[in-house]
Amino acid sequence: MKRLTLILAVIGMITFGSCSNDDDVDNDTVAEVFRYYNVNFLPNDYSVVLPFPHALYYESDMVLVYRLSGTFNGESIWKLLPETYYFDDGTLDLRYDADFTRFDAEVRLEGFDLAAVNNNFKLNQTLRVVVIPGVFVGKKAAVDYKDYKAVVKAFHIDESKEIKIQQQ
Repeated sequence: MKRLTLILAVIGMITFGSCSNDDDVDNDTVAEVFRYYNVNFLPNDYSVVLPFPHALYYESDMVLVYRLSGTFNGESIWKLLPETYYFDDGTLDLRYDADFTRFDAEVRLEGFDLAAVNNNFKLNQTLRVVVIPGVFVGKKAAVDYKDYKAVVKAFHIDESKEIKIQQQ
C-alpha cells in the first residue's frame, strides 16, 4: 500500500509540476495601428472623429493617439496626445486632445483663438491610433508611451500591418 501511495504521489507531482501559466506569451493577441491621413480640424468645432475599421474587442484595451509633428534626419516625429503648444509669453496657443470609445477616437483642437492658428496645425494632419490589448497594459508599466518607437518595440507591433485610412 505504501508503494501505491508513493507512486500516486510521484505521478501527481509530475502532473502538477508540468502545468505552466506563462502569462507573458499570448500569440493571438496583438496590438494594432491605424493611420489616418488628411485629417482636418475645421472651424465648426475643431474636432474630428476617427472611426476604427472594426470595434475594439474589449473595453479594457488602451488607445494611444499620436500626431505626426514633423521629421528630423528623415525620421518621422510622432507626439502622443495630449500635445500642447504655448505662445512666447507662456499662455496656451493650442492643444490637441483625444478620447475614445470601442468604435472610434475623437481628436479635438483646443485653444485661445483657433481661427488665427496657422493652418499647418489644423489641415492635412496625420494621426496614428495604437490599440494595445488590455491584457498587456499592466505588464508593460515601464514603457515610455510618449516614445512611439518604444511602444512599437515593447508590444511587438508590425508596422507593415498598419491599417491606412484616408479621412474625408
